[in-house]
Amino acid sequence: MLTEQQIEQIVSKEVSFKTSRSGGKGGQNVNKVETKVELEFNVETSRALTDQQKKTVFKKYPGFIDGVLIKILGNTDRSQLGNKEIANKKLIDLLNKLLKPVKKRIATKPSKGSIKRKVESKKHKSELKQLRKKPF
Repeated sequence: MLTEQQIEQIVSKEVSFKTSRSGGKGGQNVNKVETKVELEFNVETSRALTDQQKKTVFKKYPGFIDGVLIKILGNTDRSQLGNKEIANKKLIDLLNKLLKPVKKRIATKPSKGSIKRKVESKKHKSELKQLRKKPF
């Protein structure tokens, strides 16, 4: 998980934005104003992430990484500022999801009761199939 300091550094210094015209709602501004925002974050050169965190991001999510950049779109809001905030939130959520430690699975054994029920079920099915056979 990212700390508040890492999040602030990423959002303020290590993110670049590209804008373009967005489709959808917009009223009179739809054909004039560039409200669609594309956020680019260079994982490899980031100073906010440790080397271990960078390796984890590359290992867990190679599909979202185009070379070394994570590209995230924000185009649901009518304003450019709103879309920048949406894109920033998506980036932070994605990084937190990727950096969340994976819980180790603890192997369990089936209970004696469940083993007994399984064996009885198998015997019952076997008896049903034996009854279906034609006598010789």
